[in-house]
Amino acid sequence: MIKCNAKTLAAGLALAAGLAASAGAQTKVAIAISGWTGFAPLTLARDAGIYKKNGLDVTIQKIPQKDRHLAIASGDVQCAATSTETWIVWNANGIPTTQLFKMDQGMGSDGVVAKNAYAKVTDLKGKTIAVSAPGTNPYFFLAWVLKKNGMSMKDVQLVSLEPAPAANAFVAGTSGLDAAVTYEPYISLVYDKPESGKLIASSLQYPVVFDSFGCTPKFIKDNPKAAKALTDSYFEALDMIKTDKTKAFTIMGADVKQSAEQFEKSQSKIKWADREANARFFAGELQAFNKDAAAVLLEVGVIKAVPANMDALFDSSFLK
Repeated sequence: MIKCNAKTLAAGLALAAGLAASAGAQTKVAIAISGWTGFAPLTLARDAGIYKKNGLDVTIQKIPQKDRHLAIASGDVQCAATSTETWIVWNANGIPTTQLFKMDQGMGSDGVVAKNAYAKVTDLKGKTIAVSAPGTNPYFFLAWVLKKNGMSMKDVQLVSLEPAPAANAFVAGTSGLDAAVTYEPYISLVYDKPESGKLIASSLQYPVVFDSFGCTPKFIKDNPKAAKALTDSYFEALDMIKTDKTKAFTIMGADVKQSAEQFEKSQSKIKWADREANARFFAGELQAFNKDAAAVLLEVGVIKAVPANMDALFDSSFLK
């Protein structure tokens, strides 16, 4: 039998109580994302222990963008990462959500891939294109690209496929697809098989692919410290990418079934947004983008009306 005196016992009980209190201080947060490379810092923050260190108990759920708002509406998740124009769509359709910080910008990591016979976007008139459902970024991106080339969604034949199966079907060459809209890491499937096709429009040519992170207004109001911790954890993950690149790429790559080397290649066409980039984004860049994005969303019928208060779609106070 192990003996202990009253003083030792008291110390042990105090330590146990402290650990229990610490555990109790962890705020539970469920976050919805997809396998998009640009969302990987959220996975890094979880798997590297950054969230835990900052008092958060985070669960990350992979949910297609077309269904992510349903998970938020049901209460299954409180926060999400998604493309910036999506917050307009969700709020316009009765799903209140508020952006907290910008995550990334596509710099060629998203795009329209087409058979080698097609040299430019206008060659796709009347052709069959695989794209995700209305309300998603691939759908918005395609609508934007077509509009900039004097076309509309009515000028092409659409097949509804998410980015991963769209890329796989296109590369397989047996699906009857002339083109597909996809993003990293799936767009690399086309790069690895150039005989299947090529990129004819990218987020570098059409810089309208931004991603941001947000939560429901209720979660933010009820958990301001958690909102701040989520924001700070993202920037800590970016710091880790700079200071321990190999470990960071290994963790982030594993989540999308890539090696560290493959992930490094995928992320090379993404610019993650640091605090300085976030400051610029919320001080005018976002407002200008929202105006143009809302016009496109209205035109293609994704929304019936623009949210009355577009400034309510973000809260940049937690960046400070």
